[in-house]
Amino acid sequence: MTDLMRTIGRLVRAPENIFSEAQLEQARKTRRGFMSKALAMGAGVAAGGSAIAQVAQGGAGDDAILTLPEHSKTLGQPVAAMPYGLPSKWEANLQRRESPGLTRVRQASVSFTPLQGLFGIITPSGLHFERHHQGWHDIDPSRHRLMINGLVREARVFTMDDLMRLPSVSRIHFIECGANTGAEWANVALPTVQYTHGMLACSEYTGVLLSTLLDMCGIDRQRARYILAEGADGSSMTRTIAIDRALDDVVVAWGQNGEMLRPENGYPLRLVVPGVQGVSWVKYLRRIEVGDQPYDTKDETIHYVDLMPDGLHRQYTSVQECKSVITTPSGGQTLLDRGYYSISGLAWSGRGRIKRVDVSTDGGRNWRTARIDGPVHNKALTRFHLDWVWDGSPAILQSRAIDETGYVQPKINQLRAVRGTRSIYHNNAIQSWKVSPNGEVSNVQVS
Repeated sequence: MTDLMRTIGRLVRAPENIFSEAQLEQARKTRRGFMSKALAMGAGVAAGGSAIAQVAQGGAGDDAILTLPEHSKTLGQPVAAMPYGLPSKWEANLQRRESPGLTRVRQASVSFTPLQGLFGIITPSGLHFERHHQGWHDIDPSRHRLMINGLVREARVFTMDDLMRLPSVSRIHFIECGANTGAEWANVALPTVQYTHGMLACSEYTGVLLSTLLDMCGIDRQRARYILAEGADGSSMTRTIAIDRALDDVVVAWGQNGEMLRPENGYPLRLVVPGVQGVSWVKYLRRIEVGDQPYDTKDETIHYVDLMPDGLHRQYTSVQECKSVITTPSGGQTLLDRGYYSISGLAWSGRGRIKRVDVSTDGGRNWRTARIDGPVHNKALTRFHLDWVWDGSPAILQSRAIDETGYVQPKINQLRAVRGTRSIYHNNAIQSWKVSPNGEVSNVQVS
C-alpha cells in the first residue's frame, strides 16, 4: 500500500448497534460535508488539483491503468510456494525495530511494534514487540512442564498435552510494557510512535483459565492471597499476582492469533494477565506457587517500581491506566497536501473498556469526539477515527481516552504534579504531535 493511501486513510461507518439511525444520518451528513470541503480546498492547491481530489476523480493523472502489466498476462506462483505465508516484499519496511544502546546486551533489549503502519486492533504475531531479560528460547513442547504448588491440596505437574486437553478460552487483550512511553517523562525524547508507544500489542490468546488449574489442584481459598509466576528463561523471571486477579481472568496461554505462541512471545506457554503490565505476563511459564503474602522478588522490588517525588518507591503498581495515542498522522510522517485526512489511533485501559475518545487539533483547546471502529473489547486496544480537513496551518494533534470507570487520560503536567519527573514506568499522559506548515509531523510536549 502506498504512503499516500496510508496517510489518507478511509472513512469508516460507525457500528449500527452503537448509534441510533438519527445519529448515523447526522454522521453521514457530517462526513459528506467534510469531503466536499476537502475537495473544494484541494482543487485550488496546485495546478491539477490535490492528491485527494485526484484520487476522488479516479486516478493520479497517469496512463498506467491503460497498459496491461506483465502479471496480468502470465501464470503466477504455484499453490503452497510458501508453505507458511509471508508479507509482500513491498511491505518489507514494516518491521519491529530496536533502539540501539538501550541495554548493555541485546538479549535484554526491546524491539518496538510499528504502530504507525497497522490497521484495526490486532497486532500480527510477527510484529509483536519483544522485551527480554536474558534472550528468547525455542523450547521443545514435549519436554516443557508446568508445576502448581504451595497452598493447594495437591501439587501437580502438567505437560502441554495435559493442558491442551482442558476446556479452553480465546480472548482479545492488549499487552503493554510498564516502561512504554517512559522516555517521555522528562522531555521529548523519541521521534516516532513506534518508539514512543511501540511496547504495545493486542492479540487473541487461547489457553486454559488459571482458575481452572488452581481448582484442579484444590487451592486453599482461606489462606491463599497471592500467586508467584515463574518463567523458564535464564533470568528466572518471577512476578507476584494477587489471588483475586489470578482467579478472575488470567489465562495460561499456548495460542496467539490462531496459532501457537511465537518463541519470542513465550512458546510454548505463557501467562496472560489482562490489563496488567507486560512483565507479569510471564513467558516460558514453568511454575505457579500459591502463597499468603507478596513474594518481593528482584523484578518487583528494584525493577518496575515508580520513583515518587519524595524519594520513595511505589511498588506493585501493575495496572496499565487508560491511555491513547494517534498513530496517523504521527511523528516522522509527512502530510502530502492540504485537504481531508482521517486521524486514526488506538486507545486502551487496564481497568476495562474504552468508553470514549476525544481528539484535538489545536493542542487541547478544543475537543471533538472520535468514531469508535469495531467492537470494544474488555482490556483490549480500541481503534478510533476523526475526520479532519487540514488547511496548511500549524496544528497540534492530541487524543484523550476515557474508560468505563470514568477515568480521563491526563495531560503530562497533571501526571508530573503527582508523580514528578524521575519515573521510568507507567506514563499514560496525552501524546502530542506537531504538524508544521510543510506537512512534517514531529513529537512535541504540550502542558
